[in-house]
Amino acid sequence: MSLHTWWLFVMMTFVVSATPGPNMLLIMSTSARDGMRAAVVNMAGCMTSLMLMLSLSAAGLGALLQAFPAVFEALRLLGAAYLAYLGVQCWRSPVQDQPVGSTVPATATTGPSSFWAQYRQGVLVAASNPKAILFAAAFFPQFLNPEAAQLPQFGILLSTFAVVEVAWYFVYAASGQKLANYLRRATVMRAFNRLTGGVFVGFAALMAAAKS
Repeated sequence: MSLHTWWLFVMMTFVVSATPGPNMLLIMSTSARDGMRAAVVNMAGCMTSLMLMLSLSAAGLGALLQAFPAVFEALRLLGAAYLAYLGVQCWRSPVQDQPVGSTVPATATTGPSSFWAQYRQGVLVAASNPKAILFAAAFFPQFLNPEAAQLPQFGILLSTFAVVEVAWYFVYAASGQKLANYLRRATVMRAFNRLTGGVFVGFAALMAAAKS
């Protein structure tokens, strides 16, 4: 892999990762409601799922899904259903006024079970769009030199993707932190929850309506 090819991959990944989607919305809304620590746990869940999906795509799962469209369709509809469920949960999330001077949103929880729930949520949201597997299967091979060893090249691309993706996660999480100051009133938090819930449902509808 030449340096020029790597830079092209960096630039394309930078643009793709910056595009708002379910992962970024989840991290931003979690940061706004529950604080940066909870958002970091979300990030870990998202990255675990994405790294697994990209690794599976390198092993040929993307081609398998293309060969069996019914499997892809089932995964797509399951992903849409989960995003819709998450949207309903956000919409119905209980709220309360936050005391003046508090630095952590009123809905924040810090126990091990809540951290596991945030991690699991990150994993499921990132995995909810099976098109990411097909995208990886079509996107990554374009930057691999077939005449050179594949594993080192894949390692470089995977590491680069992880750095760029996580950097954008922190940008969205920081944006969520700025929103936190405005979410101290229950009425504002309720509106925020309904907005994010509606967007998640919108993502679900787009996914359900998309054609493979």
